[in-house]
Order: sequence, then C-alpha cells, then structure tokens
Amino acid sequence: MPATILLVEDEPAIQELIAFNLTQAGHHVLRADNAETAHAMIRQALPDLVLLDWMLPGASGVDIARRLRAEERTRTIPIIMLTARSDEQDKVAGLETGADDYITKPFSPRELLARIKALLRRRAPQMTDDAIEVNGLRLDPVTHRITIAGKPQDLGPTEFRLLHFFMTHAERVHSRTQLLDQVWGDHVFVEERTVDVHIRRLRSALEATGHDALIQTVRGTGYRFSTQM
Repeated sequence: MPATILLVEDEPAIQELIAFNLTQAGHHVLRADNAETAHAMIRQALPDLVLLDWMLPGASGVDIARRLRAEERTRTIPIIMLTARSDEQDKVAGLETGADDYITKPFSPRELLARIKALLRRRAPQMTDDAIEVNGLRLDPVTHRITIAGKPQDLGPTEFRLLHFFMTHAERVHSRTQLLDQVWGDHVFVEERTVDVHIRRLRSALEATGHDALIQTVRGTGYRFSTQM
C-alpha cells in the first residue's frame, strides 16, 4: 500500500535519486532539505515514515529525530536514518535518538525499499499490502476486497480503512481522536462523533455473520477490535 514518506536530504542528487525510486514503488514523497522545512511539513500533516539524513545544514538529523520522539503527536512516526557514518558507535547513537533503522550510504534502492517495507510492517502494518484474516473475516488491501467465509462483503471507503486499521491493531484500545488521526489523518478536521457514525455503519455491515461483535466499545475510552467472537 502506498505510504506518504518525508525525505529529509540536503544533497540534491541523492534526494532526486531516492525520491524517484520511492515514487516508482508507488509511494508519495514529500521533500525537505533542512530541519525547519521538515518540521513545517510535519506540522501540516503527519507522514507515514521519515527518511532522515544525519548531516543537514543547521539542526542535524539526530536533532530532528530527538525532537520527533519528544513530542506526543510525532512520537510514533517510523524513522530511518540515512548516513555515511559506518562506525558502530555512530549507529548506536543514531538508534538511541529514536531512529527505528539505520542505513549506511551508499545503499541500493532495493535495500532501501526492503527496509521501508519491513519497518512499516512492524510500526504501521495498515500501510502494507499484506492481507489479514480474523475469524473468517478477510481483508485484502491490494484488491480492496472484504470477504466473510469466502463471500464478498461491500464496505464504504472509510469503513474499509477503519476496519483495516482495527484488524492490524487488534486488541488495542483506541480513542476517537486516535482513530481520527490514523484513519482520517491528523490534518483533517472533523468531529470526534464522526467516528461513532462510521463504527455503526461498519458494525451494520458485519452484523449478519456476527462479526460486528469483534468491534467492542470500551466505555469512557474508545474502541477495540477483538480477535475473539
């Protein structure tokens, strides 16, 4: 599934090469060549992943990673550090700032794309193309199809995204605000009760087979997707 990736790299040729390969792989690429621009873009909308060069003019990539991890809104954004530093001490320093992965230049586009896919699978599984099945309820993000015991089930686009997020984050409780940020995007301003409307629609679509019971209301907190019917 395409992801929105913020590429923070100040070398024009390297930035262009990476952006080209990411775009060819189907991702949407945002570009920044310094910390100030990167933070301004993140304030507008959260990317799904940040590719962060260590050496930047002004604040370094390490400074950016440290700031992202310190703020509640950006704490969970997956970060891959790009650097020419290959010493073990430098790698440890990069990871200790909060980076999830570390790639030493030069690297192949195939390696970078594999690292991105692996990190999204761990940190943001709803951004991958992997099909997922729970108790006979199967969701395939590639074909955008839902089946229950092999029979197709129609869902609206928002209900599909909501179910995909639930199924890839099973047994976790999510507030309405968290669901809005993750499913609608934190740059979209809608009422929290909008979540309740789409939850009702999703439950209604799953009611005939009893799968609506998988979507549980946690009083005073939000919603949880259970793997047990």
